[in-house]
Amino acid sequence: MAEGIRKNGSNTASDTRFKPGNAGKPKGARHKATLAIEALLEGEAEALTRKAIELAKKGDMQALRLCMDRLAPPRKDRSVTFDLPPIDTLDDLPKATRALMAGVAAGELTPAEAAELGKLVDAHVRAIEVTDLSRRLDALEQGRT
Repeated sequence: MAEGIRKNGSNTASDTRFKPGNAGKPKGARHKATLAIEALLEGEAEALTRKAIELAKKGDMQALRLCMDRLAPPRKDRSVTFDLPPIDTLDDLPKATRALMAGVAAGELTPAEAAELGKLVDAHVRAIEVTDLSRRLDALEQGRT
């Protein structure tokens, strides 16, 4: 095998593939273009903000949207008020899932909202299972002593 050539045919000097443990850019590293823009804007943030506000006040819709997005960013999701039956044991799970399905069918919940609530129900069920297993294990251990 020639020096500098690997078994797979790649040249070690020009091999740019990721090595194990090297996942690319370090965390927090920024692109050169971002750094250049930040350098250009340095010290201008206050003046640019003031100009955007002035334009917004004069009726410039894009400037107004920019200002409003900073003052009151769009919400990612809405608060959901929904009566979910208590889930104290695993036997209560079908009642909860039935309520979620009924909520979607009645239009009280979107399917995405029901899916998110379903994840919370799943987490609660796992907590019940772990607690139940812990109690049973404690009872078994106390029975041996």
